[in-house]
Amino acid sequence: MPDAAPTAETFLAWARANPRNAEILRRLPALGLPQCHLVAGCLFQAVWNRLSGQPADAQVRDYDVFYFDDTDLSYEAEDAVIRRAATLFADLGAPVELRNQARVHLWYPARFGRPYPRLASARDGIDRYLVACTCIGIEAASGVLYAPGGLADLWQGMLRINARLPEPALFRAKALSYQARWPWLTIVAPGQAGA
Repeated sequence: MPDAAPTAETFLAWARANPRNAEILRRLPALGLPQCHLVAGCLFQAVWNRLSGQPADAQVRDYDVFYFDDTDLSYEAEDAVIRRAATLFADLGAPVELRNQARVHLWYPARFGRPYPRLASARDGIDRYLVACTCIGIEAASGVLYAPGGLADLWQGMLRINARLPEPALFRAKALSYQARWPWLTIVAPGQAGA
């Protein structure tokens, strides 16, 4: 694996090498959603795929979009956005899943059986992924990369638990699922300094 992390510009170019990422980012501003970000798997997988010699869109199951609108926390308001997005992205041939991070705390406990804090922004949602290097997003309006932990671990394939969400069993399951697809990834056990 490379010795140094890529620049933000390199990361953004690699992420956009997946044509669906590029097209989603191009179209998202049309929805007019506040704090709208393309997030997670479709982005970090583009990097791991490139480093593995695979196409940028290999193994990408869906495309996640976070936004934050606390003016209407109803299911109906979020569902209306989801329906508009379904029409906008219908021709892409892959699911594009939108979630209003302002209302996750309302449905999460019933679905997953544990509480979830009320978030203050879309980036708060990005910050809560189990694996630290996967806390990543691209803001749709500006094209700016949000990577609070930097890019070094992503580039090196170092899977560390997210200190903001210390759930070792869930982290391990998620990390093992990534390692099954990209065997060169290294799982750093919680509390371990690193490799």
